[in-house]
Amino acid sequence: MRMRDGSKEPLPVFENILVVMGDPRGFIKIARKESGNRPLSERIDDYGEVEQTLNEEDRRLQASRCMDCGVPFCHWACPVGSKIPEWQDAVYKGNWKLASEILHSTNSFPEFTGRICPHPCEKSCVLAIHEEAVTTRENEASVVEKAFSLGYIMPRIPEKRSGKKVAVIGSGPSGLSVADLLNQAGHEVTVFEKDDVVGGLLRYGIPDFKLNKKVIDRRIQILEAEGIRFVTNTFVGKTITGKEIKDQYDAVVLTIGATKPRDLSIEGRELEGIHYAMDFLKQQNKVNRGEEFKNGERILAKGKNVLVIGGGDTGSDCVGTSNRQKARCVTQIEILPKPPKQRAANNPWPYWPTVLKTSSSHEEGCERKWSLNTKRFIGQNGQVKQVEVVEVEWQKDDQGKWRMTEKPETTRVIDAEIVFLSMGFVHPVHEGLVKELELELDPRGNIKVDEKYQTSQNGVFASGDAASGASLVVTAIAKGRETAKQVHNYLLGV
Repeated sequence: MRMRDGSKEPLPVFENILVVMGDPRGFIKIARKESGNRPLSERIDDYGEVEQTLNEEDRRLQASRCMDCGVPFCHWACPVGSKIPEWQDAVYKGNWKLASEILHSTNSFPEFTGRICPHPCEKSCVLAIHEEAVTTRENEASVVEKAFSLGYIMPRIPEKRSGKKVAVIGSGPSGLSVADLLNQAGHEVTVFEKDDVVGGLLRYGIPDFKLNKKVIDRRIQILEAEGIRFVTNTFVGKTITGKEIKDQYDAVVLTIGATKPRDLSIEGRELEGIHYAMDFLKQQNKVNRGEEFKNGERILAKGKNVLVIGGGDTGSDCVGTSNRQKARCVTQIEILPKPPKQRAANNPWPYWPTVLKTSSSHEEGCERKWSLNTKRFIGQNGQVKQVEVVEVEWQKDDQGKWRMTEKPETTRVIDAEIVFLSMGFVHPVHEGLVKELELELDPRGNIKVDEKYQTSQNGVFASGDAASGASLVVTAIAKGRETAKQVHNYLLGV
């Protein structure tokens, strides 16, 4: 291939690839085949990863189903812009090294997204029109694991250093993404983490049965070998001031997440047994790591009626964790209506389908209820015992906005000795670093940034959930990569 300047040097393998699909009729000959989950009776007694894997032959056949569709809507839907048809073709042809290189060209951590991403790529796959999408997420995970086993993923130590120092505050997916790219650009990167170990949301927000933490440790070892410095047990804005960090570094990137949970300020909120979902999940992950908690500190669902308020993924994680702790009964309620099983007419392909989602945790045992508003917590001797709820209806007003009204005479109580609040997150924590640096906030309470991801303070950037609001891990990775490019330009004075 001749370059525009007349040279004959070929482009890197992951740039502007012209793909001739190895089997353009693979999607016709091969049916979709998922790896499935471990038997329920087995997995409910441990915290090992639920999902199983296919053998190499089946995986290559599944990759062959990625058709030469002309317009890859999967690429359009993926926040990191994964070049899905290209690396799928490499998998089909057995070229795991090329597949890994293409994957990593847009995503620093495909082993994370290959496990926990809700795969919007599959929802927008052309084959999804007939509910036979390519198993893209599973294929992605298999590529990374194969690449690790064959020794293709090794530390890439930058040959030159710029002399510029960058502090990244927070070691979640966005922070790690920022750190990876800035380190590869030659800058000296230090990542500060308030907890005892690196990973942020990945480490303590996602249960081990969805993401084995050895997967995180494996990647962190590579990042350390490449020159990134990790400082744990350091709460910037508390154990060390933001001013001190600013004085020591040429640029500061805040990737502190949107960790302020949405509360439920109703009667009885002060009762014992009512916990934020993340407190519950984080503690169990710490226990899995070997940490012990004293009497009274441990949040245990064993033998109790559990109520999870909130129908999202975090609520589902609470269901799975409660089941593993041997809860007597688990109920999950949601204030919104029950989603349809199939796409509605106003929710067409290739957009994200607003349909009923049943997770592996739900399959393990859970009663799910919709259109219920929580009215008050009822207790005895300071301990929650029941939760009063009422049915609601949702209707659009004259301006087209959805309005909720309570249905008369539908109030009832649900027995619950332990309640988990899983209603999402409102914004990053303002106390501490954000207030100390006097950072400007947007109307939603997130850190306000400009088009270059810079905050109201010169040299201080913000990325991921801290700036955009709570979202997907894959979106945080994408935002981290975009932010890293802007920080790099800032350090170079561009």
